[in-house]
Amino acid sequence: MRSRLPRTACLLRLAALCILLSHTAAYFGLTGREPFVFLPGPFSNEAPTGKAHLKQCEQMSLTRRQKRLCRREPGLAETLRDSVRLSLLECRYQFRNERWNCSLDGRGSLLKRAFKETAFLLAVSSAALTHALAKACSSGRMERCTCDDSPGIQHREAWQWGVCGDNLKYSTKFLKKFLGQKKVSKDLRAQVDAHNINVGIRAVKSGLKTTCKCHGVSGSCAVRTCWKQLSPFHDTGRLLKYRYDTAVRVLSITNTATGETELAGPRRQGQSLRTTDLVHLEDSPSFCRPSRYSPGTSGRSCAKDTSCQSLCCGRGYNTAMHLTSLSCHCQVRWCCHVECQTCVREEEVYTCKNA
Repeated sequence: MRSRLPRTACLLRLAALCILLSHTAAYFGLTGREPFVFLPGPFSNEAPTGKAHLKQCEQMSLTRRQKRLCRREPGLAETLRDSVRLSLLECRYQFRNERWNCSLDGRGSLLKRAFKETAFLLAVSSAALTHALAKACSSGRMERCTCDDSPGIQHREAWQWGVCGDNLKYSTKFLKKFLGQKKVSKDLRAQVDAHNINVGIRAVKSGLKTTCKCHGVSGSCAVRTCWKQLSPFHDTGRLLKYRYDTAVRVLSITNTATGETELAGPRRQGQSLRTTDLVHLEDSPSFCRPSRYSPGTSGRSCAKDTSCQSLCCGRGYNTAMHLTSLSCHCQVRWCCHVECQTCVREEEVYTCKNA
């Protein structure tokens, strides 16, 4: 019988996630029970006004401490929502041609295991939250933070010149406070989850660049203002996908010098792992057929020359002809008007067979 994970481990897993849109969900943003595409329900596309954010915070399945932090910061609920959308869209994009395509079906069962897919979900979710918090600070959506603390630039000047840097320092500090990260317990799964969460945070940090803007007569660079800016989240997602492809299966060893347990991978002969490696404890299923972890690949669209063989798991694929409409023979009319004809094109579409 499995022992229950310590409270710290549960909070660490909440990182992929941070809040719960469904009271029955165990992992915010990852269970598949939430309507993520348009995120309806308690959230709207408009920023919360007045005390609207208080209601949003109460509707989230957070700990008491997390709800208290949420109530103090009016912009936090919206930022958490944005981070969920960001992580989901990026996950789907990076795995669009894989057998496991970040489907919400079976997500709850998947998160109970320690597959490398679980590792990616935790990493991309913590990365999205870190990214969203930093952007919320620089855009003025958060009341308790502002631009990054780049030397030589005051906040008022930053707003004047439109060079308010992304406050990654605040976002990472707040994230650890929000998740209640303390010393990781000796529980192996908790260590793995904490490691993968930190991989996501480090991936965002690695994309922090210094951007400069010149001010002067006739475009001269007599005065130059520099600030910190995060890379597009697609870059972070691409890096995490590479970490997924090179993920390491680990085990627990005891450090003879300190007496503490550490994660180690076979490929490093017991040496400490790199802090940038995604790690997992179990080999992943094939995801070819429907299971508790995914709906399988039956009916999935594929590219005949590149992905059908792998995606369809050797079952073969069906070919169908589809008619698609598109604009063609476009001409610009004076002034500022474009006229196009509608053309119909026949395309071959390939989908994986059931058996």
